[in-house]
Amino acid sequence: MPGALLRGSLTAAAALGLVACSGTNSGTATPAPSPPASTSSRNPDVPRVARPLTVSAYQSDPCETVPPAAMAALRFTAPGEPRVGQSASEKAGPGCAWIGADGLSVLLVLETGNQAAGIGGLTGQYTAKGSGQLGFLEPAPAVDGYPAVYSDLSDRRPKGDCTLVVGIADDLVFSAGTSGFQGQQDSCAAAGQVAAAVLKTLKGA
Repeated sequence: MPGALLRGSLTAAAALGLVACSGTNSGTATPAPSPPASTSSRNPDVPRVARPLTVSAYQSDPCETVPPAAMAALRFTAPGEPRVGQSASEKAGPGCAWIGADGLSVLLVLETGNQAAGIGGLTGQYTAKGSGQLGFLEPAPAVDGYPAVYSDLSDRRPKGDCTLVVGIADDLVFSAGTSGFQGQQDSCAAAGQVAAAVLKTLKGA
């Protein structure tokens, strides 16, 4: 599992290059941020999650949250590769990587590790941005009624890399990161399709 999936919500897109190029455990660690001083109810920038969802049924295999047909629509024919088994508390959570033959990559992360560490939810994203852990954070259109942000070390959307982070509880998010796509519209549309598929699965669980 890429070392970039770390406490502090280092985003999925930042790890995608490691997944696509090497698939090894090497990566770039970042300092752990301090626990958020305020909850989402006290921070007007952070939207609340009205209908919380759980990911407990999918922690052992996050790939099951996205049906093969949804990935085939994005030109991914090979099964996803689970990125689980990391017990260290600093890891963001279990994930799944899809690698396309044409250089496209998708990485999904269920950020239960950040939730357990007390730095989960969209609050954790805003806290990481405020402390300098994230260089880019921008509100995104809600996905099927769930609040979302674009988040990364820097804004790499014009280069075809997009990370969409969706709040599914006030203290829990999942991130869908895409890499190798054509520009901002293509990469973020793909991330949105993956996120919508995940939400449909979680709602049906």
